[in-house]
Amino acid sequence: MRVAVYGMKASKSQKESFERFFRELRKKDIQIFIEEGFASVLKHKIETLPESFGTFKDYNDLPPNLDLFFTFGGDGTILRAVTIIRERKIPVVGVNTGRLGFLASLNLEFLFNVLDDVLSGNYILSSRSLIAVEADGVNIDCPFALNEISVTRRKTTSMITVNAYIDGEFLNAYWADGLIVATPTGSTGYSLSCGGPIVHPRNQVFIFTAISPHNLNVRPYIIPDDVTIELEVNSREAEYLISMDSRNEPLPSNVRLRLRKADFQIKFVIPKEITYLLTLREKMYWGSDKRN
Repeated sequence: MRVAVYGMKASKSQKESFERFFRELRKKDIQIFIEEGFASVLKHKIETLPESFGTFKDYNDLPPNLDLFFTFGGDGTILRAVTIIRERKIPVVGVNTGRLGFLASLNLEFLFNVLDDVLSGNYILSSRSLIAVEADGVNIDCPFALNEISVTRRKTTSMITVNAYIDGEFLNAYWADGLIVATPTGSTGYSLSCGGPIVHPRNQVFIFTAISPHNLNVRPYIIPDDVTIELEVNSREAEYLISMDSRNEPLPSNVRLRLRKADFQIKFVIPKEITYLLTLREKMYWGSDKRN
């Protein structure tokens, strides 16, 4: 068995947990590959590394035939890991050492309760769709997003106008600070903070959510994900900003975008003790009102 390990931060309080994690992997004679930056963090921050391991830097350097991809951090760590995994279909085990953790739903302590099941394949796989984007005449690095693609104003306090089309038919001119197009996975992220709905990840849809729209009758809109979306941005400035999950890139205001469902999915390992609804209740603090 071959596993990859990826993260961005580690603290001294996690030293024993990482030592135990690597020890459990070595007991089962599992080959370990650690992302170079994270290996450096583990070495210098908590002085914990397995006895022998391989390394990788990015998508092009990722070892073949990996069985699992462990991420240690929060949801942002997983979003960065997606740019490494891409279409490789490696199941992701998200271990939450951050704060909220909708995607990284396993906390570090609970990991050891289910690690044997995870390593033996006794889990559920949850496949998540992504959005792909094309820009006329512009090459975008990693042109896809697991959570959302958004367009926002840049270098101006004035609103922008985003003309949205679905399969060539005009939908609306969004006069706002920007527009979010989210997946069901991303419905609990940026879209939710802007008033969008929570959508179960098994739904095959996209969600339009305006960012601080000037017209108060503009509401979030859900559409099937088998369509082509076109966005054209009008701004007082020469550029606007496109965001793909945690990655931002400025584009000229005359560049038109085309968004479609990506032709690959990301697979998440879900222990049988954990369900999406359980995660939703815990992360949203539903039922925490003492009157319940």
